Amino acid sequence: MRALLAALGFLTRVPVPAWVFKDAGATNTSLAWYPAVGLLIGSVLWGLAWIGSSLPPLLLAAVLLLVWTGLTGALHLDGLADSADAWVGGLGDRERTLAIMKDPRSGPMGVTAVVLVLLLKFAALASLPLAETAVWLAPMLARTAITAAFLSTPYVRSQGLGSALTNSPRLACMVGVLAAVAVAACSKWHGVRALLAVSAVFACWRFAGMRRLGGMTGDTLGALTELAEVTVLVVLV
Repeated sequence: MRALLAALGFLTRVPVPAWVFKDAGATNTSLAWYPAVGLLIGSVLWGLAWIGSSLPPLLLAAVLLLVWTGLTGALHLDGLADSADAWVGGLGDRERTLAIMKDPRSGPMGVTAVVLVLLLKFAALASLPLAETAVWLAPMLARTAITAAFLSTPYVRSQGLGSALTNSPRLACMVGVLAAVAVAACSKWHGVRALLAVSAVFACWRFAGMRRLGGMTGDTLGALTELAEVTVLVVLV
């Protein structure tokens, strides 16, 4: 339970006891709970979509996106912005790309990427006839992708936010990923389409990260999360 609380505290704005983050064991194991936290986020959005089902589609989409962003504290949007700036401004150079990611300021490419992703999410949420399925699949599979990334990709920053997760128990993380895949499969064709879409995004992202950086950073993981979420929503439309 400490590991679950650590995952919840890092990935959301839900308040958790401060002592949780001082427990190195809980922090390490928290990676295995990332898919579960994604499912919890999705459950909140699903409940909100159900409660607000009588609202006009555009208004409901705006409310869902507002709660979605607020619940996660725009954590992954920040990673998306930094990655977009770095990928363009880095000009193919690894060290320059990493240096730009550390800059807390956002450039035009970062702002553009965030606006376009939010616009796509809003349009998809407003267009989905079965928004309930999409809003719990997207956050769950996106955070499952983070766990899968740590299982398969080197982390290139020794002092980054994700460095504490590099020694996470592999078996527990694999169980978490497989459990999320099984839950998604319960949605039948919707779940299969979402899984295929996230797998394609993950493969492309990993290839780009390995080619440019030799691995991943916290910012590229944030970008992966946002891209996976928006891809699931668009594919299900």
